[in-house]
Amino acid sequence: MVIRNVMVVGAGQMGAGIAQVAAQAGCRVWLRDITPQLVDKGLGGIRRFLEKSVEKGKLTAADKDAVLGRITGTVDAAPAAGCDIVIEAVVEDLGVKAKVFGELDKVCPPASLFASNTSSLPITQLAAATSRPDRFIGMHFMNPVPLMKLVEIIRGLATSDATYAAVRDLAVTMGKEPVTVQDAPGFVSNRILIPMINEAVFCLQEGLATPEDIDTVMRLGMNHPMGPLALADLIGLDTVLSIADVLYREFQDSKYRACPLLRKMVRAGYLGKKAGRGFYRY
Repeated sequence: MVIRNVMVVGAGQMGAGIAQVAAQAGCRVWLRDITPQLVDKGLGGIRRFLEKSVEKGKLTAADKDAVLGRITGTVDAAPAAGCDIVIEAVVEDLGVKAKVFGELDKVCPPASLFASNTSSLPITQLAAATSRPDRFIGMHFMNPVPLMKLVEIIRGLATSDATYAAVRDLAVTMGKEPVTVQDAPGFVSNRILIPMINEAVFCLQEGLATPEDIDTVMRLGMNHPMGPLALADLIGLDTVLSIADVLYREFQDSKYRACPLLRKMVRAGYLGKKAGRGFYRY
């Protein structure tokens, strides 16, 4: 199966990025969200990224226009009926994602594939909200999507070989490096990353060092391109907390317990870069 028509549900940072790389790969893309304002914000982010690429000489103006011409914003689910695959990138909440897929299941023809960009939730459980668990898969992109090469491909219990092959080929066409991961909490990326970020927050809570110095230790001492607290701000502290809670709930292991400071900051609305304030101010 060759995927040519794609709907991305969720026009936030991740969804917009997925829509962009799909359009750059030559796919016809519909970017959907619940309000025109959210859709326009996502399209605006794509446009700004492509314009910067033109300024840097990485893309021609004609190519930019061609990519934008392949993306249509919508608040309507109806275009999904003509899509080969729907990629979901909404909030990291099992109930919300299951509801989205349940609704799409009624719109899309039986042959359509479903993929979730979830960063930690069970693919098998999400697939159970649909009538097509064999055509359901996890496709976990990294942030920022246009720049990061990795995509974790997560097979659910019933995911077919044909679904896996089609989605893996799509990832390669998008210019990504797919890695196959089993359906387990946090997969590989966040099973490792979130405890590291959480421990950095504990270091801050205990007064071991300032946010800047904690991040400097990891950048200069471990050769990380970005410190864990700055990375948490980029991801979104609410998302980090959600993943930590999934890991703790699923494994019942205290090593995954979210730092109280992280939970307090989320309750205060200090969600990171998207809110203008997290461990740093923006």
